[in-house]
Amino acid sequence: MEKHYLTPLFSPRSIVVLARKPDMPDAADAFGQIAVRHIRESGYAGRLEFLDTGVEGALASLTHTSPDLALISLPPAELATALEMAGRMQSKAALILSKDIGMRQAHELHAIARRHNMFLLGPNSMGLQRPNLQLNASSFSSNAQKGSLALVSQSGALANSVLDWAGRNGVGFSTVVSLGPNTGVDVADVLDFLAEDNGTRSIVVYLEGIRNARRFMSSLRAAANAKPVIVLKAGRKPSGTKAALTHSGAIVGSDDVFDAALRRAGAVRVRSFVQLFTIAKCLSARHRPQGKRLAIVTNGGGPGVLSADWANDLGVKLAAMPPAKQAELASQLPSQASHDPFLDLGEDATAEHYRAAIGAYAACDDVDGILVILSPRIGLDSTTVAQALADLQPSLPKLVITCWMGDEQVIEARRILNRAAIPTFRTPEAAVEAFDMAASFYENQKLLQQTPSPLSKFDKPDIEGARILIETALAERRKVLTEMESKALLAAFRIPVTRTILSRSANEAMLIANQLGYPVALKIDSPDVAHKSDVDGVTLNVNNAAAVRDAWQTMMANIKRRLPQAQINGITIQNMSGKPHGRELYIGLSTEEPFGPAISFGAGGRMIELIADRAIELPPLNRFLAQHLMERVRSAETLGEWRGAPAADREALERILMRVSEMVCEFPQLREMDINPVIVDQNGALVVDARIVVDHAPSEAGQYGHLAILPYPAEQEREWPLPGGGCYLVRPLHPTDAGMLQAFVQRLSHESRYFRFASAVNELSARMLARFTLIDYDREMALVAIHQEPSMGEGSPGEERVIAISRYVSNPDSTSCEFSLVVADEFNGRGLGTRMMLSIMDIARSKGLKRIEGMVLNNNSPMLKLMRSLDFEIRPWDEDPDFRLCSREL
Repeated sequence: MEKHYLTPLFSPRSIVVLARKPDMPDAADAFGQIAVRHIRESGYAGRLEFLDTGVEGALASLTHTSPDLALISLPPAELATALEMAGRMQSKAALILSKDIGMRQAHELHAIARRHNMFLLGPNSMGLQRPNLQLNASSFSSNAQKGSLALVSQSGALANSVLDWAGRNGVGFSTVVSLGPNTGVDVADVLDFLAEDNGTRSIVVYLEGIRNARRFMSSLRAAANAKPVIVLKAGRKPSGTKAALTHSGAIVGSDDVFDAALRRAGAVRVRSFVQLFTIAKCLSARHRPQGKRLAIVTNGGGPGVLSADWANDLGVKLAAMPPAKQAELASQLPSQASHDPFLDLGEDATAEHYRAAIGAYAACDDVDGILVILSPRIGLDSTTVAQALADLQPSLPKLVITCWMGDEQVIEARRILNRAAIPTFRTPEAAVEAFDMAASFYENQKLLQQTPSPLSKFDKPDIEGARILIETALAERRKVLTEMESKALLAAFRIPVTRTILSRSANEAMLIANQLGYPVALKIDSPDVAHKSDVDGVTLNVNNAAAVRDAWQTMMANIKRRLPQAQINGITIQNMSGKPHGRELYIGLSTEEPFGPAISFGAGGRMIELIADRAIELPPLNRFLAQHLMERVRSAETLGEWRGAPAADREALERILMRVSEMVCEFPQLREMDINPVIVDQNGALVVDARIVVDHAPSEAGQYGHLAILPYPAEQEREWPLPGGGCYLVRPLHPTDAGMLQAFVQRLSHESRYFRFASAVNELSARMLARFTLIDYDREMALVAIHQEPSMGEGSPGEERVIAISRYVSNPDSTSCEFSLVVADEFNGRGLGTRMMLSIMDIARSKGLKRIEGMVLNNNSPMLKLMRSLDFEIRPWDEDPDFRLCSREL
């Protein structure tokens, strides 16, 4: 049960091909026949059988074969019959190689596949290649070379182009798969498989659309946690045409949200076909940069300056060699070599000079990558330098990329570099850009590791009061909250707001202003006015009662003249912020399909659309994510000491961002939000104006169903008494538990480790540790029992350690799951196994799962005894007699 559910599709042990003979008049089109020819000629080592569907009784003769994969290449009218027969053969997966199959027929084929528990790739797919298995079940025009890069494309034409380019540039693949429209197995499924595929070191995805954001994010996060994932997304036009009721809704497009989703998942986005090729080169190399510090070695000042300029534009830092190492290296370099700001070896540079410089930089701790540039010179053999670098490559611990400039004089040198799997580019700018994109993977991994709770550790908000406010507005068939309601909602989540009171007459306005104290601001209150300043609906710094009366009358008259049909509730009176050194910023919320709510932050005020200074993050947020969101906007520079003003209180902004995240998590009814401006200075932050749009939540969403990323399920934390004294905490696993988890495994006895992993595991590999600790709480759950050891000294708490782990992972059918359980040896027999199993079963049941099952070794008597006590059904497992299958209904 450790085998991935798509293994029969991508690593089949047996294949049955259902096709017509090519010379038959009604044979399948050339598209499918190419794939049939390819699989005949690919050298596939598994069992391969061909069926001529034109021969009567041919299909029935193989109903007993149970192939892993059925490859179907037939005219559209015969596809359903062939797929039905593949199901009767008990085929585990099917690949339909066909074109121009409509959505209706595709849905019929999907229904047949589901009925027979087959995973269906296609229709409208160009197939797949697995070079390491010598499997070419595709109609691609090129054969992929062996390698470690996986390509997943929703466009067959693009996949064809990538393969053609890769063949000439020495890039090899572990997997190439074309999905096409209306396929059964989608991007999320393939990413899920590639995350666990040992032959794949990095993944490139061409994407045109996704079906389910939560499922896509789950698979993408799992894949990016294990290896680099690069995404080229088509269709980057902003939504633009929708009638937005707030600034946030108007300026945040679906592509912005997609960008934020990819960063949060730990993936890297490229925006052009050229960039896709560029990053593919870097991903095929042996090493990946762990930061953005790039050393440059060149034999010409001009190319070095171009590289340095482009690095500066991209935010790549030039790495300098320490003075001591420069002095040590001086005797091995030409006399005219210079080190500032990059290493220019000069015109007399030879292969030995390059070798010495690269070796020295590779030994520097503050270097993440090395760019080697060569400009052709008279008397310089570029192939000799390339060969020296190729010989040095196996011993280098860092990413090395190259730029051999020119064309005819360096063709052979580029071939040498390609054969050595050293990325090489024609221009310095392309090389620097490739390094930047490769380094972005490491940067985005920090975002991937964040798993915030839906509620922060701040004072508990008034959730029930906020709910009543929202439901009241919806009951009155209103979607736009008034300014006072919007601020009341913010105040329920402890966000500081200006005191605001609605006036319905000029005299009432004067009385309110006198109570609040001067100066005050007047603002029109109307659900039909999205942006008050656009209609002269704001008057600031009013200093006396007479001015309040005049401003009130003037504003009301102007609004009625300009918007005679507008519903006007009145004019609000509020104190001025009292922050003369305040910076005007904005915090917003927009809701875009398919990813749901997104929180935006940037420069505020009246010119918000024109300035377009914003960054976007998906909720939930924690402090790290809030800081990262703030740092990505240009206006963040004003938060420090700025033109005589003291540094602003950044923590106050962070708190507001996290509080907004709490609101978004708790209330799927929130659709749009403008907090503009929020004014921040050295004494804190204050919301001056707010506009919130609400709507009814989908009834089927469930708790947090509106979020693309499920929050950390802090509500599952429970404390239990430990028989014999003390207690332990059962809580969901967190990425920061990696150290405790490794220590837990290392402390287990050899027998306990064997019972859990069915192999001689002494400790978890880095990949296993990452897979076990960064989990997606939507489709799996891992609970850890945390016990605090007795203190070794006075006044200091004892060490926390993991003493038990239980886990379930949902199966592809979304109705059942697999479990695992292990308890520390010294805590066996104290009820932890029962408690951990009951807890994990409760969570699985709450997720709508109907059945739980798992494999237990025959000689694991304590676990089998526990299963019987929990009413599990225990029976032999047909695929391996050493195991028992334990299962029960939930």
